Amino acid sequence: MEQLNKEFVFSHIPPRAAESHKGSYGRLLVVAGSRRYRGAAGLAAEGALRSGAGIVTLASVEPVIGAAASRLPECCLLPCPEGEEGGIAAAGLEMLQAAAAHATVLLLGPGLGHTGDTCALVQGLPAQMRGTVVLDADGLNAAADLLAQGGAMPLPASGSLIVTPHPGEMARLTGLPAERIAADRPGVASRFAAQWGCTVVLKGHRTLIAAPDGRLWQNTTGNPGLARGGSGDVLAGMIAGLAACGLDAPAAAACGVWLHGAAADRTAARLGQYGMLPHDILADLGGLFAENGR
Repeated sequence: MEQLNKEFVFSHIPPRAAESHKGSYGRLLVVAGSRRYRGAAGLAAEGALRSGAGIVTLASVEPVIGAAASRLPECCLLPCPEGEEGGIAAAGLEMLQAAAAHATVLLLGPGLGHTGDTCALVQGLPAQMRGTVVLDADGLNAAADLLAQGGAMPLPASGSLIVTPHPGEMARLTGLPAERIAADRPGVASRFAAQWGCTVVLKGHRTLIAAPDGRLWQNTTGNPGLARGGSGDVLAGMIAGLAACGLDAPAAAACGVWLHGAAADRTAARLGQYGMLPHDILADLGGLFAENGR
């Protein structure tokens, strides 16, 4: 198991070429948010934009779209029909499939709600992708439901899958009790990555990143100030944004995790672990990029 560090991260994130344009840094479709969890979508979209993604489109219900429009003028918007519990209705699947077919990266899950509609989206969207799919939060819960019913992980038609579970979500995905996961985090993450051919980000103290080829990294950045709702949404957006910039799935996941924690350490130094909020991290992320010529 390797330890992540700054040298690893910035060896994988190149300076932006002088002749580049927005299309050089990918088209990211973020399918996220519901009436109850409006902030999750905005945090994920901003995390992607602040990590360099060229074009970010947020697909969500109207209350989420309205909130994002006022906060993120750089984000493209795709209004979706509203379904169960104020989330995206399964009736919008065909429209979202068409959007996914033109995207290079799909982020699916933050704030969607654990509903039948979300399960339909998770079952029907990734297969349209010929690029990287990042499955997070309620996207993972929906995938766990599919696995429990004897199905398979929702893999892209071609490309790579990144999953970002916390220990509870990993327990649901694997069917293992939380105690067994805690006792063998490297083994659980590596076996799941190999079984489904995906990159696993097993979050927690010393987050682990397991690649399907057996590589395993441990992160050492971050602090308990991240232990609040919204931190994972920012991380998912950052990972998806780096994938949009052209990093392969394991590198996008590993670099996103390290940068998220390193920025959070700076935020804690400014605001304290009790006073910091997830969106504060993004200001310190910019400083990390600037200091390293990115």
